[in-house]
Amino acid sequence: MPRPIQATIHLDALRSNLRTLRHVAGDAKVWAVVKANAYGHGIERVFEALRGADGFALLDLEEAQRVRTLGWRGPILLLEGVFEQRDLELCSRLGLWHTVHCDEQIDMLAAHKTNEPHRVFLKMNSGMNRLGFRPDQYRAAWSRLNALPQVDEISLVTHFSDADGGIGIAAQVAAFEQATRDLPGERSLSNSAATLRHTAHYDALRTSDWVRPGIAMYGSAPDFPEHTATQWKLEPAMTLAAKVIGIQQLQAGETLGYGSSFTAPAPMRVGTVACGYADGYPRICPTGTPVLVDGVRSRTLGRVSMDMLAVDLTDLPDAGWGSTVTLWGRADNGALLSIDEVAAQASTLGYELMCALAQRVPVVTT
Repeated sequence: MPRPIQATIHLDALRSNLRTLRHVAGDAKVWAVVKANAYGHGIERVFEALRGADGFALLDLEEAQRVRTLGWRGPILLLEGVFEQRDLELCSRLGLWHTVHCDEQIDMLAAHKTNEPHRVFLKMNSGMNRLGFRPDQYRAAWSRLNALPQVDEISLVTHFSDADGGIGIAAQVAAFEQATRDLPGERSLSNSAATLRHTAHYDALRTSDWVRPGIAMYGSAPDFPEHTATQWKLEPAMTLAAKVIGIQQLQAGETLGYGSSFTAPAPMRVGTVACGYADGYPRICPTGTPVLVDGVRSRTLGRVSMDMLAVDLTDLPDAGWGSTVTLWGRADNGALLSIDEVAAQASTLGYELMCALAQRVPVVTT
């Protein structure tokens, strides 16, 4: 019998989240962002549920080839563009659109020999300070691209650093609008947080041509804890669940697990669960991290081990050996445990938990 742990990818949730985001985005076209192997969900697993999007956005050529192999003939965007000259040959062969964020990429295009001009997305560094041309450099970069016979249409793109809160996006929107005023081309500004939080408040967002939702597509709130996924009408696309494989009765004063970090304050009933940090569950999660035991909320106890963790069964008399423990996602009775809530206990984000799902965990789709 296989070890009793499993991740489930919910295709109905992906379809629902895509509909929700499309509704919020209004007339804008929607990129389904499937970088990092679809945020750990698996490109091949999510493809059918997300093929209702207008295009797929991702990072590297291998992922782009996989999407084409699945039969997608629509737009595919390389979010970081190409990394070396020969990448442009595969862009031509696969019909890929790609981001241009530096002079070196423009130089590569200028030296590229092709019969099919490229569709490019010129990236502005409006304040994130990772990639892109600064606003005062942007028009010069656009002019260079526009003069190249290797380039067909130029779209205009930026990425917000604080759409999920903090200082907000007003300054970055203003910088983008000023630098792109009167430039032709489709526009793409909004990630998940900007799509959900700011579309209604900025003309530049309401009239943009493309949105790029990533984490929200998979059912995580981009601005948790200010909003939950449920408040944004998003559904979890991944469930991680395992079984109770052992029961221990602790007496008051007895300790639990490595480092004896948890001491029972009273007699307790503890379940040992077949999930640990080697499965992708964060080792840093402390005592009290929420779980669902047979769909009923409980908590972890002590340190997370490589292959096991402990949960509190003291107030769950019907739970025992073989009970299902939902680490995040959707329990069999419909109860939900947000991946964001678990991630917060580990001082991280739902993104990291999704992407960290270990290869040894069996995955099914429903």
